[in-house]
Amino acid sequence: MSDYAIYDVFSGTALHGNPLAVVFDADRFDDDEMQAIAREFNLSETVFVKTPENPGHTAQLRIFTPGRELPFAGHPTVGAAVALAHRRLGDAIPANGIDLVKMLEEQIGPVRCAVRLSPDKAGFAEFDLPRLSRRFDAEIPTEDIGAALGLDPHEIGFENHRLSLWSAGVPFVLVPVMDQAAAAKAECDAALWEQMAPMADGQLAAAYVYCRGGVNHNAAFHARMFAPAEGVAEDPATGSAVAALSGAIHGFDGLREGNHALVIEQGVEMGRPSLIHLHLDCSGSELTHARIGGEAVKIAEGRLLL
Repeated sequence: MSDYAIYDVFSGTALHGNPLAVVFDADRFDDDEMQAIAREFNLSETVFVKTPENPGHTAQLRIFTPGRELPFAGHPTVGAAVALAHRRLGDAIPANGIDLVKMLEEQIGPVRCAVRLSPDKAGFAEFDLPRLSRRFDAEIPTEDIGAALGLDPHEIGFENHRLSLWSAGVPFVLVPVMDQAAAAKAECDAALWEQMAPMADGQLAAAYVYCRGGVNHNAAFHARMFAPAEGVAEDPATGSAVAALSGAIHGFDGLREGNHALVIEQGVEMGRPSLIHLHLDCSGSELTHARIGGEAVKIAEGRLLL
């Protein structure tokens, strides 16, 4: 038997953010069993905690959607890091809080994650991107994207931002739209999307629709994510999409040298508002480092009778 916990990630409020199942002590499960368990939970992602290959690391993570395994994902990284810290400390969190560092082995490679726990508060975790976002050359007709997402061509694009294909391990067609009304209007036709979406990093790209601003006054961008090929009609918070978006923000906005702290809002249209923290470090005209973080709150726990 293996214990599990359910966390709402990228929010400090229960029943907001993106729900995640964290399965502990998962060494005995093979790939088919992990995929079947992920289908049973039927959340956008389930993460399995295994013994690390490097004994100096905290854990090995295997991340599954209902449809397949992912090499990397943001909300499982944040949620698993907070869950492992909670599991280690239990009720022994100091009154003034505690900072921990986790090294998590994912399919993409080792991921360094810093965790902050405080009594009676949601945990917070921030991880270094294991791979910086890169742009792929792709012909992406605006009319086809508009048809698949229920958008008029004139609603796509704002300022210097244009349709583009980026990946930091998981690929996304980044779809800039003129305002929040256009973002709210978007609906993904799964059949059309799977016919015309490009491939990158050996995977079919999902759609990440975004615009400037947000309902939350701290948000620099408002976003929605659709991944029909993964069995995810819409996702309330997607760290891997923000990882991809980091390259577009740097490129299209021409970020200058220094540290740039941004908040991306997602999940509003689903009634599960989420806030994803993004930090970009630039040296000259180059993006040299990026971090993604957010809160996570435990809402349930149990045991798999398998």
